[in-house]
Amino acid sequence: MAEDSYQAEPDPEREDDAYLLDRQAVARIIYAVDIEDRDLLLKEMEPLHPADIADLLEQINAFDRRRLIELYGVEFDGDILSELDDSIREEVIGLLTPEVLFDAVRDLESDDVVDLVEDLEDQQQQAILNALEHGDRVAVQQSLTYPEYSAGRLMQREVVMAPSHWNVGEAIDFLRNQDDLPDQFYHLILVDPRLRPVGNVTLGKLMAARREVLLKDLVEETFHVIPVTQDEGDVAYAFNQYHLISAPVVDENERLVGVITIDDAMVVLDEEHEEDIMRLAGVGDESSLADRVLETTKRRFPWLAVNLVTAILASLVIAQFEAAIAQIVALAVLMPIVASMGGNAGTQSLTVAVRAIATKDLTGSNVWRVIRREVLVGLLNGLVFAVVMGAVGVLWFGGPELGYVIAAAMVINLVVAGLAGTVIPIVLDRIGVDPALASGAFVTTVTDVVGFFAFLGLAAMVLL
Repeated sequence: MAEDSYQAEPDPEREDDAYLLDRQAVARIIYAVDIEDRDLLLKEMEPLHPADIADLLEQINAFDRRRLIELYGVEFDGDILSELDDSIREEVIGLLTPEVLFDAVRDLESDDVVDLVEDLEDQQQQAILNALEHGDRVAVQQSLTYPEYSAGRLMQREVVMAPSHWNVGEAIDFLRNQDDLPDQFYHLILVDPRLRPVGNVTLGKLMAARREVLLKDLVEETFHVIPVTQDEGDVAYAFNQYHLISAPVVDENERLVGVITIDDAMVVLDEEHEEDIMRLAGVGDESSLADRVLETTKRRFPWLAVNLVTAILASLVIAQFEAAIAQIVALAVLMPIVASMGGNAGTQSLTVAVRAIATKDLTGSNVWRVIRREVLVGLLNGLVFAVVMGAVGVLWFGGPELGYVIAAAMVINLVVAGLAGTVIPIVLDRIGVDPALASGAFVTTVTDVVGFFAFLGLAAMVLL
């Protein structure tokens, strides 16, 4: 069957390939585009989920992307736009005809439309807004007035609610008579006469209860209300921490204005994780495989420049011991080992600390315990590798003194690496600087400088 062709054959040695597009399927799609056979293209594309189509558009080059979209035509679905990476979404929107674009966005939920238009140029943004019905357009425009990266931008305006004094029968009759219910929702939100949310009732409990049961007797024990201005990162944390499925969003008067569902919260959580990884690596928080060479170069250049400065600082330390290195060539051979071990140990502690800060697991109540743990880990690892490198120094260069020096330097640098890798991101977070963005350069500088200074300084004192 055609549908089966899009699923990679299970490979016990490559379980991570389970949801990748089959290369042969992609080749057939490109072949259909090459011969301009729309029927064949529709046949090959029909079984694909919008997320898979978005992946396909991201993986092929710009020339094939344009031809595929033009041939695909009116079949283009709005959910594909929602799944696309921001780096090529604007390009794809520019390739769609107005008619196709209008049809694509009309069936989207308001939160998906907001996500679609918020980063577009004014002309494209207005084109999409014009495609919406008046009520939907007003809802989206209202959401766009909230701060970027806030709950107001993340929420959907389509809300299913009921008065708290209703019973199950009244709620079910009400829902059955509605023509514009959201395609997917998980809770019936109970509100008081002032439209303030007072509880959630799951659809499972609603359908399982007898008609005369009051809704207020079925409310969930866990109920969280999200302020409309709350940062979306905090929203995602709340969903993950309290295992929420959906949560009502309220304005400054505590009136219900929208709802956030778990799928949107998890997208934010995934983006937060991705940004941390990108920033730790110094490649920016919006890097993508679809970025152009010049864009990628500009984004990475500043952090390479920072790294150059830190390398120069380390070199200045080395220069202070030029005479010692000239007399004992073995120092030049061994000192990169000390610096490298310190850098790796610092990165390990740094990664743990940044992740703990992002998940709010590292707090004032446990900060000293975490710092002490990382220092002790550095000490124990330092002692183990000190014995190893001490033996290497003795066997390689024939003298115990050099072995003692590199062993002591190894202990010092790994202890400092554990301390710096934990303290630096904590300090940066306390002063309002993103620890994922700036910690790497500082930790690298500390471990390089301390490693070279400890090794060469001890060597100068002991061996000369």
